[in-house]
Amino acid sequence: MTRLLRFIPLLLLALPLIEIALFILVGRAIGVLPTLGLVILAVVVGGFVLRQQGLGVLNRMRTNMQTGTLPGQTLFDGMLLALAAVLLIIPGFLGDFVAILLLLPPVRAWLYKTLTRNITVVQTTTSYRSASPSDATPPHINGPGTIDLDDDDWQRK
Repeated sequence: MTRLLRFIPLLLLALPLIEIALFILVGRAIGVLPTLGLVILAVVVGGFVLRQQGLGVLNRMRTNMQTGTLPGQTLFDGMLLALAAVLLIIPGFLGDFVAILLLLPPVRAWLYKTLTRNITVVQTTTSYRSASPSDATPPHINGPGTIDLDDDDWQRK
């Protein structure tokens, strides 16, 4: 893993060079105006994907929270869809290719399964715990969801 980390600066330097080379190759193959048209089309599609998929992910997260299921895969999908939209908005054919792959649900599912293979998700809940076992209920609480305050404990703004 540490060997891979050494190559990150080299990769960050190589990516713009690869994008420039792809612009030149595509420009030679189809011409300058169609190449620019593809770049503009990718920006428009990226903005549309960001808007549509973002709202869809928010709705799926809301549904997951209402049903009480963990929204892990939904959050991961949302993150990858946002990354795909950003890659489409940034000019470049390599980024567009990666973005198109990330837009495919089987690719996102495979990435999620691969990255979470060795991760165990533990669901926890929050609850009140008394400092001493003999004190079953904290002071000023009269039943579930009710907090009894004295006149000095609150103020109206």
